[in-house]
Amino acid sequence: MLQLTKDDIYLDQQADNKQDAIKKVASALTQREFVQEGYVDGMLERESQAATYLGSGIAIPHGTTTTRHLVKKTGVQVFYFPQGVVWGDDGEKAYIAIGIAASSDEHLTLLRQLTHVLGDEDVEDRIKQIKTKEDIIALLTGQSSQDENNALISDDLLLLDIPADNIETLQALNASKLKRVGAINANFIANSLDTKPSYIGQGVWVSDCNDGNLKNAIAISRTISNIQASGKDVKVLISMSIKSDAADRAVERLAELAYHQQLSQLHTAKDTQISQLFTSDIAISDIFAAENTQAQPTQADTAALTAEFIVLNPHGLHTRPASVLVKTVKQFDSVITVANLDGTGNAVSATSLMKIVALGAKKGCRLKFTAEGSDAQKALDTIGQAISDGLGEGTE
Repeated sequence: MLQLTKDDIYLDQQADNKQDAIKKVASALTQREFVQEGYVDGMLERESQAATYLGSGIAIPHGTTTTRHLVKKTGVQVFYFPQGVVWGDDGEKAYIAIGIAASSDEHLTLLRQLTHVLGDEDVEDRIKQIKTKEDIIALLTGQSSQDENNALISDDLLLLDIPADNIETLQALNASKLKRVGAINANFIANSLDTKPSYIGQGVWVSDCNDGNLKNAIAISRTISNIQASGKDVKVLISMSIKSDAADRAVERLAELAYHQQLSQLHTAKDTQISQLFTSDIAISDIFAAENTQAQPTQADTAALTAEFIVLNPHGLHTRPASVLVKTVKQFDSVITVANLDGTGNAVSATSLMKIVALGAKKGCRLKFTAEGSDAQKALDTIGQAISDGLGEGTE
C-alpha cells in the first residue's frame, strides 16, 4: 500500500503548465533527498515521450530508465493544484501530481493501487473538494469518503476464471486478498481455513468467520477448473468479512440470487457486474440484463477474437510503451481488453493507460488480447505488430 505522510503533501499549489508543475515536484523530491540533482531532466524527458496523466484528475510524473541511477531511495511527493494544470494529451487537467522516485519497478505497486482509487465513481468530486492533507491521504490510500465499515468489494478482491485444484486453494486465495486490504487478521485466516465453506447452490460456496473481522469486505474467486467438494460442483467461492450491519445489504443480495436460483449468473458475470451486485441498489435483473443482451449477437456482430503476444520491451509496459499501445487500440471500433497471463490474469480495458501500466507486465510476460467488433481481426494484427516493434521504444 502507498505510504503517505503529511510531509509528503503540498496543498494550494499553482503552475502555469505541466513543465512548471514537474519542476516543482522534482524540486521537492530533491530537497527531501529522494533523488539527486538532475532527476528533473528525466521527468521532463518522460513527459515529452508520453503524458503521465492517468485520468480522473491525477498525473504521475516520474523519470526515465536512464535517470534511475539518480534515485537515492523510493518515495513520492504529492502536489495539489486546486485550479488544475493542463496535463493530458486531450487537454485534461490534473489536480493531483504524484511525483515518483523509483530505482526499479516499485512504482507499479502505486499504479495498481491507483487503479482501484480511480475506479471509484466519486473520485473526481472528492479531488475538487480537497481541503486538507488528510483528505489527500484518504483519497490516495483508497479510503472511502463513506463509512469505512461499509461493505467493500473492489478489483483487488476479485480473482476470476483461474485454475484451481480444490476449494481449499480458493479459500487461501480469498483469505490472502482480505488480509492484504486489512479486512481480517490471523485469527480469521486460521479459523476459516479449518472450516469448510457453506454450499448455497449452483456451484457457489460462501465462507465466513466469527473471529478476526476488522472491516467489511468481500473476496471472490472463480475457477475454470472442474472441481468438487463433498460431491458438489465448485465454481465460485465468496469469502466475507463482516464487521457491521452495513454488510447486511450485500448478504441480502446474495440471498436473493439464491432464492430465485440465479446464482449461476456469477459463473460468467463481469467484475463490474459483481461490484454492482454487492455495492449498488440497481435491481439484480437490470445488472445482468445488459450482459444477457450483449450475449445475443446480431448478424452484424462479430464473435470475440483473442490473441497472445509477448512483451519485448526491456523495462516492460511502463508509461511510454503503454501509451503507444493505448493509441494503437483507440484506432479501432472493436471493444478490446487485455490481461497479463503472468499476473492476475484479469482483463482490463486496453484503452486505459492507467490500467495497462498497472498490469505490471515485464519483459517476457504474456498478454492476452480479446477484441470484439467488426474490425477485431485487424485490431489484433495491428496490436501484435506494434508489440513486435517495441511500442515506440524498440526491443533492444
